[in-house]
Amino acid sequence: MSNPRCELLRWQFDMTWSLFDYHLERLGPDDFLWEPADLSWTVRPDPAGNWLPDWAETEPDPVPVPTIGWVSWHIGWWWSTAIAHLRGRTPRERTDVTWPGNGPEAVAWLQDLRTQWLAVLDELTDVDLDAVSTLPWQTSPDNTIGHAVAWLNAELMKNVAEIGQLRLLRAASKP
Repeated sequence: MSNPRCELLRWQFDMTWSLFDYHLERLGPDDFLWEPADLSWTVRPDPAGNWLPDWAETEPDPVPVPTIGWVSWHIGWWWSTAIAHLRGRTPRERTDVTWPGNGPEAVAWLQDLRTQWLAVLDELTDVDLDAVSTLPWQTSPDNTIGHAVAWLNAELMKNVAEIGQLRLLRAASKP
């Protein structure tokens, strides 16, 4: 049976992913850690070899410009958190979500999250979409799972635009 609300959310996601795929296919390994400004946030290996993001509990002013690696970690963090919530699992803490360590592995990680997200989207019903969201960044009791899915699509679109712009800036700045 057809579900127009879910189909629209899936269409929005697929359109955003096609834009993301365009940029992912064109990224080189060195693009992920390129710092576009003196004040940048990136991902760095800790002494154990885990790649952790730069982070501040309170957003700094000015806000650092993130690297593609940082943005890809950010996508992986919020996406894995959302998938865990919508699957009824306990999500990992932000500090436990590490970047895979290089560009190709980050792309594979994001592609795997896409596969998991598509499975979530394909199982949603109108009843699910109308249920109250339990996502931690949606604190209003009026926010439903439908709101959460629409927000996640919009957040991905924003992050894709950021990665695309960083990729273009890096390419344009090469001698």
